Amino acid sequence: MQEEFYKAFEDRYRGSRELIKSRVSVYLPIVNSLQKIHDNCNAIDLGCGRGEWLEILQENGISAMGVDENYQMLDVCKKYNLNVQKSDIISFIKGQADASISLISALHVVEHISFEDLKILAKESLRVLKKGGIIILETPNPENIRVSMESFYLDPTHTRPIPSGLLTFLMEFYKYKRVKILKLQESKELSSKEDISILQVIDGVSPDYAVVALKDAEKDILEQFDDIFSQKSGISLEMLAEKFEKRLIKIEKNTHQLLSTSKETLLEINILKEKINSIELKEKSAQEEYNKIINSNSWRVTRPLRLLMKMIKR
Repeated sequence: MQEEFYKAFEDRYRGSRELIKSRVSVYLPIVNSLQKIHDNCNAIDLGCGRGEWLEILQENGISAMGVDENYQMLDVCKKYNLNVQKSDIISFIKGQADASISLISALHVVEHISFEDLKILAKESLRVLKKGGIIILETPNPENIRVSMESFYLDPTHTRPIPSGLLTFLMEFYKYKRVKILKLQESKELSSKEDISILQVIDGVSPDYAVVALKDAEKDILEQFDDIFSQKSGISLEMLAEKFEKRLIKIEKNTHQLLSTSKETLLEINILKEKINSIELKEKSAQEEYNKIINSNSWRVTRPLRLLMKMIKR
């Protein structure tokens, strides 16, 4: 029942087969580089799940075996004619021969196991990899605030988030020659966007990351991976925080300009009011003078003369 539950859970929250295949295709440049240096390039995928990555490896001519403990996941793999085996990943990796595998992958696996098992996995994988072989460990990225506070705990089989610094140090401690962090699944649109909201700071960091670690080899072999280990990827919290801070500064500047403009406008309005008041006072004074004139004795005495002048003009 537990395996049935987890299969149903994965189907709802992991994403469609097509989506996962498109996501894990990001590792194909690594596969292509390995094919150039290893004549019999082979791979093992630990915790292979429904086998999306196994299928891609097979489509690209890689001899690959998947390992998982969930028989329902393995049944899906078998429908796609994938080479899979039911086993726990620690026992399986311990049983592999020295320097026998080109590529070891564990995609969204390490967050399910204890840290002691993770250390065993790192150490044993180094032994099993061929010279210039690579291990890929993909996991949720706790630098993403929403991931670390919410979505990570949606999966009841997760143990604890693993910061990229810890996983990187672990691989360096066990003497992998080169270690690279690839940040994954972020919004490409957000990378170039300047004005971002607080919500985008909370959930915009790359939700997944992978540590890619390379086993030591001759210099000419290591050079085959220069492009992979030099590329930049993903969105960091620092990047989003900086963008949000720039937006706040911009808003503050615009607000200051608006207030300055408002003050100038208010001053002009006050000046205009004063001019209107002055005109009204002059108009009132003129009206009073007019009333004085028409109500005066001289105005009444000269009325016949004014009428005569009008008649003469007519």
